[in-house]
Amino acid sequence: MTPEEMSSRIVRYGELQPCKTAFIDAHTPGSNQKENFTIIGGGVSESADQHVHITVPHGFNIGAAGQPPRCRNSLHSHRTAEVFFVLKGRWRFFWGRWGDAGEVVLEEGDIFNIPTGIFRGFENIGTDYGMIMAILGGDDAGGGVIWAPQVIEDARDHGLVLGQNGKLYDSKKGQNLPDGVQPMPLLTDDELARFPEPTTAEVVPGYVARYWDLAALADKSPAKVIGERGILKDKPGFEVDFITHGSADGGKHQHDKPSVLMPVRGHWRVDYDGGSAVLAPGDTMSIPQNMPHSAVPSMTGEAALYRVIATGEAAGATWKG
Repeated sequence: MTPEEMSSRIVRYGELQPCKTAFIDAHTPGSNQKENFTIIGGGVSESADQHVHITVPHGFNIGAAGQPPRCRNSLHSHRTAEVFFVLKGRWRFFWGRWGDAGEVVLEEGDIFNIPTGIFRGFENIGTDYGMIMAILGGDDAGGGVIWAPQVIEDARDHGLVLGQNGKLYDSKKGQNLPDGVQPMPLLTDDELARFPEPTTAEVVPGYVARYWDLAALADKSPAKVIGERGILKDKPGFEVDFITHGSADGGKHQHDKPSVLMPVRGHWRVDYDGGSAVLAPGDTMSIPQNMPHSAVPSMTGEAALYRVIATGEAAGATWKG
């Protein structure tokens, strides 16, 4: 591919286009300042305002959430994987029907493979605007978001209604549900009872990996973070590797499925047949399948990169192997 063609597969952090009306809690106090970014794939946004940077199917979605301090993302659930790593700031993740079953605080570079089928939310507890990068399982990201009932009720009190078609309607803009479209029904007590309430002790050991532990493990070869043989064992339709100065290989290689490079620290030079590019933290680069390429730090100093590779496996519930 030419450099011009490859440039269309690179999304720069400074060029990300946010959507402030992506979800049903966009007007709810405490959540109304968050920004949603859809980088690769359609994501799970409920708003027609959402910009999608790269539409090429990869077998997974890449997105991001940006929030000022004390802003939170409301309790919701997914049918496929939702993986976050912290790019900037300090974040508290919490889960359970009311968000009080367990919690964990993540620092920059830490990664969390949140179990499917539990209600989860997150908030920026740092002192500045923060950003977390997301990997969602499947090309359709599980078909959308499942909201805790109180989130839907709070949103309705502030003018937003979610239709059964998965689209938002804003009464503050004079919008109403179209004829034949009913509001998204609230989950029943029987349905809510099927959502697990794991403790922090049950979740953190198998689903959270810390940056500095990964940096130590990736001193000689890339650390397999998520995968059947990963530190976090799962088969969500993709695998995640962690690469540092010590484990970066300058020789070209290729994958038979699409892959994505996402730097966390330092600058990385990506060489491919026909050109090269330099990536910085927050940038996202899509590598086509069967394209020979290499990725190495382009300067001295700390360098770390997450690599996501599609596996072709069906996206679904967290693997219990």
